[in-house]
Amino acid sequence: MFEIKNIDVHYGVIHALKNVSLTVEDGAIVTLIGANGAGKTTTLRTASGLKKPTSGEIWLDGRNITNTSAQERVKMGISHVPEGRRVFSAMTVLENLELGAYLRRDKDGIAKDLKMVYERFPILADRRKQLAGTLSGGEQQMLAIGRALMSRPKILFLDEPSMGLAPLLVQEIFNIIKDINQAGTTILLIEQNASMALQIAHYAYVMETGSIVLSGTGTDLMESEDIKKAYLGG
Repeated sequence: MFEIKNIDVHYGVIHALKNVSLTVEDGAIVTLIGANGAGKTTTLRTASGLKKPTSGEIWLDGRNITNTSAQERVKMGISHVPEGRRVFSAMTVLENLELGAYLRRDKDGIAKDLKMVYERFPILADRRKQLAGTLSGGEQQMLAIGRALMSRPKILFLDEPSMGLAPLLVQEIFNIIKDINQAGTTILLIEQNASMALQIAHYAYVMETGSIVLSGTGTDLMESEDIKKAYLGG
């Protein structure tokens, strides 16, 4: 189980997150939706150790990891696919994937997981010697997810995986997220495409101006009139 407990985050005088709490049960897909600037990315960056909270705690499997470095959190089983893909454009697809396993020393396991990534994303196998910067947006998103999977995470953080993608690719990315979850990886998903996110989420939180204002099952929020009006065009 992953838990954020009553965290506050500041950027100078800006109070970016205000008493935010959320829980991600093992095996679940949990989504955090909200408008641009609501604090979703800051929540994920704080969860993965890239931003230090002003107050509050972060827990993983019963252990307080609030003061643990981002690198140590990767070792513990947290992997983060950042907004905008952030692939290493001057490196090949294979080199990007190998970097995802940089903390691992089990060569046989790395080879097995590389094969798994190629089976899940056949286009990456075809383009393994190609520079990552020459891939399409959808291919770069697949590479970013594949790279994160190479650390063999217990929980995968995904920040706006559908951003900038054509509708058909958006559907493919969400199918991939469901498949990864069904294979045993817990997922915390940040997504502006609220409709798609709520369709696959077991549980969801709604964030506005740095605070959690609503939560419930994905199905419940899909049926909420307030959510329909604010996020689903209803």
